[in-house]
Amino acid sequence: MSKEADTWTSSRYVLLLLLVIFAISTAEERNIYLVLVEGDPVAFHQGSLPRVKGAKFDPKRQVYEVSKAHAKHLVESHDQFLQSTLSKGSYSKLYSFKNIVNGFAVHTTPSQAKKIKDAAGVKLVEKDRGAKLMTTYTPEFLGLPEGIWTQEGGDKNAGEGIVIGFIDTGINPLHPSFAYDMMDPPTSKLSNSSGACEGGPQFPATSCNGKIVSARFFSAGARAATTLNASVDFLSPFDAVGHGRSVTKKYIIFSHVASTAAGNFGVPVVMNGFYYGRASGMAPRARISVYKAIYPSLGTLADVVAAIDQATVDGVDVLTLSIGPDEPPEDSLTVLGTFDIFMLFARKAGVFVVQAAGNHGPSPYTVVSYSPWVVGVASCGTDRTYPGTLVLGNGQKIAGVGLSGPSFGGGLFQYKLVLAKDAVKLNGTFPRTLQYVEECQYPEALDPIAVQGSVVICTFSAGFYNGTSTLTAIIDTARILGFMGFVFVANPVYGDFIAEPIPFSVPGIMIPRTSDALIIAQYYQQQTSRDRRGFVTKYGGKAAIGEGRSAAYMGRAPVVSRLSSRGPDFIDVARNPTDVLKPDILAPGHQIWAAWSPMSALDPILSGYSFALLSGTSMATPHIAGIAALIKQHNPSWTPSMIASAMSTTATKYDKSGEPIMAEGPGIYSLYPSTPFDFGAGLVNPTRATDPGLVFLSEYEDYMSFLCSLPNADPATIRTATGESCSHSFRIPSDLNMPSVTVSALVGSQSVRRSVKNVASKPETYLCAVLPPKGVMVDISPPWFTLAPQEIQDLELKLNVTQALDSFSHGEIVLTGSLNHILRIPLSTFPVSIS
Repeated sequence: MSKEADTWTSSRYVLLLLLVIFAISTAEERNIYLVLVEGDPVAFHQGSLPRVKGAKFDPKRQVYEVSKAHAKHLVESHDQFLQSTLSKGSYSKLYSFKNIVNGFAVHTTPSQAKKIKDAAGVKLVEKDRGAKLMTTYTPEFLGLPEGIWTQEGGDKNAGEGIVIGFIDTGINPLHPSFAYDMMDPPTSKLSNSSGACEGGPQFPATSCNGKIVSARFFSAGARAATTLNASVDFLSPFDAVGHGRSVTKKYIIFSHVASTAAGNFGVPVVMNGFYYGRASGMAPRARISVYKAIYPSLGTLADVVAAIDQATVDGVDVLTLSIGPDEPPEDSLTVLGTFDIFMLFARKAGVFVVQAAGNHGPSPYTVVSYSPWVVGVASCGTDRTYPGTLVLGNGQKIAGVGLSGPSFGGGLFQYKLVLAKDAVKLNGTFPRTLQYVEECQYPEALDPIAVQGSVVICTFSAGFYNGTSTLTAIIDTARILGFMGFVFVANPVYGDFIAEPIPFSVPGIMIPRTSDALIIAQYYQQQTSRDRRGFVTKYGGKAAIGEGRSAAYMGRAPVVSRLSSRGPDFIDVARNPTDVLKPDILAPGHQIWAAWSPMSALDPILSGYSFALLSGTSMATPHIAGIAALIKQHNPSWTPSMIASAMSTTATKYDKSGEPIMAEGPGIYSLYPSTPFDFGAGLVNPTRATDPGLVFLSEYEDYMSFLCSLPNADPATIRTATGESCSHSFRIPSDLNMPSVTVSALVGSQSVRRSVKNVASKPETYLCAVLPPKGVMVDISPPWFTLAPQEIQDLELKLNVTQALDSFSHGEIVLTGSLNHILRIPLSTFPVSIS
């Protein structure tokens, strides 16, 4: 072959290679899309048996053959639609939604997704936004042992006959909180519940033991979005994270997530050889259905909504969502995003749905729970703390934080105090970065002779500020070099830091305040001798670390947690406010003991532990789920809106001292007077919620009327998202019959309507009173009324602006009954102008 031919052949290969590279680089990246299409799902198909308005969907009452045939028809219709609409090989169908919503999840390119959006019969196409985790003393703090537990026959009957569904990271079936007690088996049959036990790695099919009645996993979205790590992303209901699972003076409440709501009663909690007490869930006799939809590597909305679809048809009474999208939808109203539409239809099927409000506080407009058909939960702390103490050689005691035992001798013997920076090897070959020099991250950087048997001071510096340094590394360094203990101190350069109690396997304490760190620094410098070059010649300081694992019960409580997302609720990505109060309710979620997965795939410092002390609205949410189960057990015929109303109207906005609840502000250790946008109706009161006297009823048709009354939405948009036409609309969105009143733009005067139903056993007379918001005059009609059992009374509020303001103001309506029922209804208005 000639040289010219060789050159031509080589050129062709190069050109072909460049074309391939270009094609790869310009190829569209696939995404997951959630698609809703026209047609009834199984739960609401005409062939199904009629249901009582607001009652729970009962899969066992449906005409089996009709439901099965319709489900098959829907799946086939999804397949045919995709085959006829999209190019061959351009997509992968991940799920067919058929139980409460008709639609599917598909993994495809943006151009193919546009074809779906433009096709006939398609209601909604939404790009998957992903899903994230929103991550005791709580039974006594909430009055359960002496209250509602007693009404239901004690802890051994609390929650009996109720099934709580958990969509989360899975469950550890071997944990004693989820064990089946053969000596005391359940006394009720679950006639309205079905399910399955899907086995897999770390989760035998026999794991559903009677306490766990159903366990499934959903992974198609996660597997399409990334390559899963087989060592932690188990394709089974097994929990490798720990988020899927809390503690009181007397009872340590199993508080995250399944264990908080429904963990067994009386489970011993032992960590690092220390006994903390016994654990119990809010409704310890409730049964558990698990739906794993979040993996250590990631979570997708497709997996979450597929789990909602399945949990509803499985017949759960309560559905717990400590997870969800972390941002509002970009292309639709917040209440019309796919996630909220699925929750709407779960609610239509009679399921009480509870959702974490989010962990983006304390800034306003940060809630991620938007819809009135879902109960959004805010987080607060209790009065339990775990104080630690550092005792200096001069007798000074410095308060700190650290869930650890004392230095050897129970804190009585004192040991040499060494600043890590002074113990760095002079001839080491390691980089002289702050992580090596100050932060105790690398044992090879420190002189073992100087630090062995000493209490070593490690400093918060750049590595901790940017998130590259860890407490786990300090603990490893301490263990390897034989520290007697470590002190992790604040740095004036970076200011105070927030310290949460973390179990240390070696004695340790965190000093988060710079003022305390300066006291330690001054003592250390006074007791340390140096040569002219500044090198230490004698360590004269002494210190001991005291016991940090004993709980103390003091101080103000509850206090709304800093991280808990705040209202007001908003309708779109521009955060325009809407006439719904969010969050709805407040529950303990700060420093909550949780049953934990020893694998702890996302948090190495908790590896090997069966319990953990955590904070977040994820921890608050299952408290409300468990309490909802107790209320449902006490009042079996109540609908979800009745349960939500009872919780809201009986909640308290005062702390244990009778003072208004405070909230943590943006400044560390700062507090400010809280409002309903921080705590909703207030701290839940489980015992009072079982007997509220009156309830505010809202059902599916009311939610549709609410949607149709939104000024931001037209009827076509509503029909597109829900499949329902706007045959009826409220005058204004704030006419939705919620146990709160929110008017986001009050101009001149406006009337708002409510109605209440007497759910007590006797007639009762109620007196109406109003504490008006600033800038607004409020009249309520009638001023008093008498209701017999099951009767309904209409109420009308007339609001008149007396002063225009530049923000919301808050008040409340109080209905006081002659038989000691008292209902409080939050009233939030934004008075825009007088006329």
